[in-house]
Amino acid sequence: MKYFYLFIFTFFTINFSYGQVTELYISKFAEGSSNNKFLEIYNGTDQDIDLSQYSISTCSNGCDVTGEFDYPDSVVFEAGTIISSGDVYVIAHGSADPSINADQTFTYLSNGDDFMALTLSGATSTSYTIIDALGDMGPDPGSGWSVAGVDNGTQNHTLTRKSTVCEPNAGLLSSFGTSAVDSEWVVGDINSGW
Repeated sequence: MKYFYLFIFTFFTINFSYGQVTELYISKFAEGSSNNKFLEIYNGTDQDIDLSQYSISTCSNGCDVTGEFDYPDSVVFEAGTIISSGDVYVIAHGSADPSINADQTFTYLSNGDDFMALTLSGATSTSYTIIDALGDMGPDPGSGWSVAGVDNGTQNHTLTRKSTVCEPNAGLLSSFGTSAVDSEWVVGDINSGW
C-alpha cells in the first residue's frame, strides 16, 4: 500500500512600516534662488496635531550669543492650525515660487547660515525646548553648514530628510553627518524638490 502525504503550505504576507515618532520634525528645507526658500514640517504621528503648541525659533547669521536664540518664536501658528497625520506643513517666503504651495509665509527664512529650530511655543532666548533643528547655535558658519560631505550644503540646495529617519534630532549638527551614508539628509540641487 502506498501512502501519499499532502502538505499544504500557507504563505502569509506581512507588511512592515517604519514606526513613526510621537513628535513632528523638519522634513525638508530649501535655500533656493531669489526668494525660493521654504521649511517643511512633517507629522509622522498617528494623530492630527495643533501647531499652535509649536513655533520656529531662529538665529540670523549664526547666533549673537552661543546657545541663545536671536529670535525665539519667530514663526508662530494660530490656534487651530492643524497638521494632519502623515501630512506636511510648508512655511515659505512670501515671494517664493507658487509651486512651493506654502501653508504660511515668513519673510526671514535662511540664507544658508541661519540657525532654525522647531520649538515648543513660548520660547525665550534662554529658555526653550528644541524639537528638531537645522544648523548650530554657535557663531556664523560662513556661507552655510556642510551636509552629507557637501560644503555649504545649507546654501543653494534643497535638503530632504531620508525616508529612514523617523524622529527629530535636536542634536543640532549631528543630523548633517559627514557623508551621504551617515547624514540624515539628501542634498539636492538648488530649486529642486518642490
